[in-house]
Amino acid sequence: MIKSKIEQLKKDIGSYESALVAFSGGVDSATVAFLAHEILGDKAIAVTVNTHSFPDRELKAAKEVAAEIGIEHRVLDLNELSFPQITENSPERCYYCKKEILALMDQFRIKHGMDIILEGSNSSDLLSYRPGKKAIDEAGNIVHSPLMALDISKKEVRQIASELGLSVAEQMPSPCLASRFPYGDKLTEDGIKKVELAESFLYDKGLRGFRVRDHKGIARIEVSPDDMSELLDIKEELVSYFKDIGFKYVTLDLEGFRSGSMDEVLLSQKDL
Repeated sequence: MIKSKIEQLKKDIGSYESALVAFSGGVDSATVAFLAHEILGDKAIAVTVNTHSFPDRELKAAKEVAAEIGIEHRVLDLNELSFPQITENSPERCYYCKKEILALMDQFRIKHGMDIILEGSNSSDLLSYRPGKKAIDEAGNIVHSPLMALDISKKEVRQIASELGLSVAEQMPSPCLASRFPYGDKLTEDGIKKVELAESFLYDKGLRGFRVRDHKGIARIEVSPDDMSELLDIKEELVSYFKDIGFKYVTLDLEGFRSGSMDEVLLSQKDL
C-alpha cells in the first residue's frame, strides 16, 4: 500500500520538469522534497522562507534535513511583521501570511524558470482549522499539493517517510510561533522572540511535544501528561528563566499538550 503511494507520488511529481519545494524541514515537506530530488534531480530546489515566527533551531534543522536529502536548499527572508493584516493576528492571520510566503516563492520560481511550487499539505489537514489553505487554493496552478491530491494522510506520510529512510519520519509538528498568541493580540518581534527563548529552554531540557502560549505576559505551558512531573522537577529553574526573559507568571496547563489549542475559542464561539 505504502509502496504504491510512493509510486503515485513519483508519477505526480514527475509530471513536472522542474519544481520549487516549499520546505520547512518537517516530515511533509521533507517527503515531497526527497521524491522531487529523486525524480527531478537538480531541477528541484527546496526553499525555506525565514520569518520572525520561524525558530532559529528549526531553520538549522531544515538545513540539516535538506543536506540529508541532498537537495539544493535556499533560504529567503521575509519580514512578516511589516504586514498589518498579519500583525493584528486575526483568525485569518495564516491566510495573509501564506499569501506573502507564496508570493515570495513565486518570484523565486519565475526568476529561476521553474514549473511549479510543490507544498506539503496532506489530507489530514482538512480536519483542522487551516486558513492558509485558502491562499494555496487562490494561487491556482502555480502551487500543487501532491500529498493532498493523492489523499495521503499524516499517518501515511510518516509511513512513507520511514520507508524512504528520512530521519524526520516521527518528528512532532511545530506550527509557527505566531500560533502561540491568542487571536487579537498584536504580534511583535519581542513577543515572538520571548516565546522562542522559552520553548528553546524546554527543548534543551529534552522535552518534545510542547507549546508555550503567551497570554499577555502569562506563560501557559502545554506538555504531555507524562512530561508534567519532569517539568515540575525543574520548576525553580524554569520559573526563574521564564521571568528573566519577560513573563510575569508561569503556569502549567493541566489539559496537556494539544495542537491548535488557540483555535478552541473559535470552535466554542461557533457553538453559541
